[in-house]
Amino acid sequence: MHKNRIFRRAMLKVMGGAGLGMMIPSFSLYQAESIKTRTIPSSGEALPIVGLGSWIQFDVGTSASERAPLREVLTQMKQHGGRVIDASPMYGHSEAVVGDLTQELGIADHFFYATKVWTSGEQAGIRQMEASMQKMQRSTMDLMQIHNLVDWKTHIKTLRQWKEGGKIRYMGVTHYTDSAHTRLEEIIRTENIDFVQFNYSIRSRHAEQSLLETARKHGVAVIINRPYEGGALFGLVRNEEIPSWAEEYDISSWGQFFLKFILSHSAVTCVIPGTSNPKHVVDNMLAGYGKLPDEAAREKMAGYIQEL
Repeated sequence: MHKNRIFRRAMLKVMGGAGLGMMIPSFSLYQAESIKTRTIPSSGEALPIVGLGSWIQFDVGTSASERAPLREVLTQMKQHGGRVIDASPMYGHSEAVVGDLTQELGIADHFFYATKVWTSGEQAGIRQMEASMQKMQRSTMDLMQIHNLVDWKTHIKTLRQWKEGGKIRYMGVTHYTDSAHTRLEEIIRTENIDFVQFNYSIRSRHAEQSLLETARKHGVAVIINRPYEGGALFGLVRNEEIPSWAEEYDISSWGQFFLKFILSHSAVTCVIPGTSNPKHVVDNMLAGYGKLPDEAAREKMAGYIQEL
């Protein structure tokens, strides 16, 4: 058996029996490959293809018990090569928790920070974005996005000015529903943005109709949210075995099955599954390693899930 698969099986077996108090196997034991990266078209900068979402999971208080698992999530994410952390003012305390923990761990400069503006009005947007930068403890934000297209025509002017002034490095827009895909495409075609973020999964494939190709054609990086459909995909496969042929693509968990389907689309730059579980973040990051499915395998994967 290929050594990558042997490693993954052994690692996930140990992880599966470990509680939060037990040590997660060190990825430094296996250095034969690095996490895959894809470039941001507008700059050529490389980003690891698996990142981290912070909705709900990072909306916690200040107690050590609440934050301990998240400290380990960030530690393991870094150790496995992940960099992109996506947040929003909508996500409660997530921005502040990310800022606090990355500073406390001494790894703040490792990550690529993405957050959003989620309000109406120019001045309200400016105040909110400045507050987000303060909470995440960033003098320059890597990526500022307009959350769910709220007052996007107003905020995009500010983002353009901030990018020109060096306050942000990249600008983008986001949404999470199929019904917004047409509007996202229009913005991609008419505005000079760096990133677009939207929903896409093995069962929710509306983005394949034209949005993914439009982003590719216009040189816009793609971040994928809701890769697990809010956890619904795991409910679907709860009592199902991973098909044996998935091993050919270095898949050893259902999470990797779902993520590798998304990542096998070449227009996708990064996927951001959210988690507060250190074992799960390791599993997610491993989707960025090994072989990705080709087109025939993608359809085989989607067909398998459709038949469940």
